[in-house]
Amino acid sequence: MKSLKLYLFLALIIPTLPEYQSKFASMTYSPPPPTNPVMKYVFYQNYPNPFNPSTRIKFSIPQTDSHLPGGARGQLVTLKVYDVLGNEVATLVNEELAAGKYEVEFDAIDLSSGIYFYIIKAGSFVQTKKMVLIK
Repeated sequence: MKSLKLYLFLALIIPTLPEYQSKFASMTYSPPPPTNPVMKYVFYQNYPNPFNPSTRIKFSIPQTDSHLPGGARGQLVTLKVYDVLGNEVATLVNEELAAGKYEVEFDAIDLSSGIYFYIIKAGSFVQTKKMVLIK
């Protein structure tokens, strides 16, 4: 299982895959129903918080005019985790994503207890939230 996670961490993830895994995270994608498209960015607080050793982060990406391979509309999304000193400790998402709802599970098994910040950037949308890891 570790070799599979390492391979997926190093590989480029195809945005049309419904799920992927990396060293720190696995992500699930829910496409919006055609009758109820995602209309705005939403970035939720992680749950549970405080957490040990993993937590879930949810966000929604609206439909844009940018076209992805296959005709889907989406944009480049990055979701990164930083420690209190501003050092990047994990990149959970760094790819073009289609419109929809996403849930990322962040595994902090190798990190020490403390306060961490997670930042999402998608187009002109940027937002930061705080989470607490207790071991």
